[in-house]
Amino acid sequence: MARKTGSHADITGPRLRAAARKLFARNGFAAVSMRQIAAEVGVQAGALYLYTPDKQALLFDMMREHMEELLAALAAEPLPDAPARRLEAFARFHVRYHLDRPEEVFIAYMELRNLSPENFETVERLRHRYEEALERILRDGVASGDFRIPDTRLATMALIAMLTGVTQWFRAGGRLGRAEVEDIYAGMALRAVGA
Repeated sequence: MARKTGSHADITGPRLRAAARKLFARNGFAAVSMRQIAAEVGVQAGALYLYTPDKQALLFDMMREHMEELLAALAAEPLPDAPARRLEAFARFHVRYHLDRPEEVFIAYMELRNLSPENFETVERLRHRYEEALERILRDGVASGDFRIPDTRLATMALIAMLTGVTQWFRAGGRLGRAEVEDIYAGMALRAVGA
């Protein structure tokens, strides 16, 4: 179906995604209707289907794009060669990136259960690529003797859970600033692997 002359896909599309992101993060995917998203954007519910086939596609696109952007940002991040310095840089990157996107992070972790099986598989593949980047650092650190960890996969999952958890409690203007939080989390990551 073609959009009407004068429609503004470059405006309405991003507004639709921003409204859905806000509502999914606040109320949960299952509790949000397309009608609520339309009301948030200020359009008729039927107009949303010009931009997305359904709510599942909207959720999947948001989660896939979040992971693709995370992977691209990590690829652009300069990581040192030494495993300990690389882990420190990874931890700082992860905390910084995720603190900038609390709604996206919440949706990416809490709404996996609402993806269709094929969409879940796509997002999981992207998540695994990100996890593999950290596990590679840990394997290199074990091989060089810098890290002492019995299971690099388990350590990868534990570190990602710890680093991502910062989005649950951090608030700007709180007791600790972002730079201090980055320092502390990077130090905890290094101690966790016996560096």
